[in-house]
Amino acid sequence: MARFRRKSCLPLAVVVLLVLIVTVVLKALAPEDAPLVSPVGGERSPGRESHEVQKDNTDKPDRSEMSDSARSDKLEAALRKFPPPNYYLHAFYYPWYGNPKFDGQYIHWDHPQLPHWDSKVAQGYPQGRHVPPDDIGANFYPSLGAYSSRDPSIIEYGEHPAFFKYRTNTGKLLPLFYVYDSYLMNSEQWAKLLKHTASDSLRDTPYDAVFIALLVEEKHKRDILTAGFDGFYTYFATNGFSYGSTQRNWDSLKAFCEDNDLIFIASVGPGYIDTSIRPWNFQNTRNRINGKYYETSLSAALKARPDFISITSFNEWHEGSQIEMAVPKTGHTAYLDYLPNKPAIYLEITRKWAAIFGGERRKWRD
Repeated sequence: MARFRRKSCLPLAVVVLLVLIVTVVLKALAPEDAPLVSPVGGERSPGRESHEVQKDNTDKPDRSEMSDSARSDKLEAALRKFPPPNYYLHAFYYPWYGNPKFDGQYIHWDHPQLPHWDSKVAQGYPQGRHVPPDDIGANFYPSLGAYSSRDPSIIEYGEHPAFFKYRTNTGKLLPLFYVYDSYLMNSEQWAKLLKHTASDSLRDTPYDAVFIALLVEEKHKRDILTAGFDGFYTYFATNGFSYGSTQRNWDSLKAFCEDNDLIFIASVGPGYIDTSIRPWNFQNTRNRINGKYYETSLSAALKARPDFISITSFNEWHEGSQIEMAVPKTGHTAYLDYLPNKPAIYLEITRKWAAIFGGERRKWRD
């Protein structure tokens, strides 16, 4: 979470989060009793102890010999078998993981245990770094193991040539960016970039886009409006952690956006637990309750009629907010898991609510 992470990260004015259109990933979900099929061929066996990607190479060309165009055509053909994606449901995807095979070392999986800012409190909790692959900086263990974000079998879902663009009220098609910790720059500084009247404005230039600010506190509403942002999102998966992430405030936030022609994006998540890297932060844990927490959050978001819903997260394993597949694992570290449900349970819940959200959006437009 931002209040804690800021103490351990390099000081950045702005962090722009990479957005994955979640239904592109969800399209890879097979029927309930079938193995998970990759859209570019091969099967994933989430229950295997080795966490390896199983591929059937019979009568299939070597992927290393396939051109980018051929892979793109193959992916396009696979995606056409599924319903159109819901481009108004986004998931935050983190491309920061590494392992020795692809990166020469473990990256992020060896996350340190962060000390509490009060030295007296910090003395009561363990410190040091995690030691992958069996001991990782997460409370759950990935179905794919301690993977690398550079592994082609991991990133193949991102080969689709489409780049999400949002059609504005003026008819422009512009890319959409979520700006994390946007409040670290004051509204006057942002206005120099985002207001149409500013001499150095990005508006109506090749760099124009839809810029979405992070709303943490209630006072940020006016700051975001003054700064010239196009809207705001709430990010945190912990209901009650901040003003923005408190679900009972979403109706008033939506009303503010409607009154000021801003985009409102409610952020939801399947749960939250980061005690693997912040062992003292148990008060912010939100149990998944076998998917009930996630579905309750999605339902609350729909009631507020947001323009978009963002999911925190697809794979933020450190904070236990991932919807990516996790598997039971025993050994040196005791990990949580999704049992008695399947590893893909949160992807399936997401797919279900993507369809519900799409249907509700059509009703709102009628």
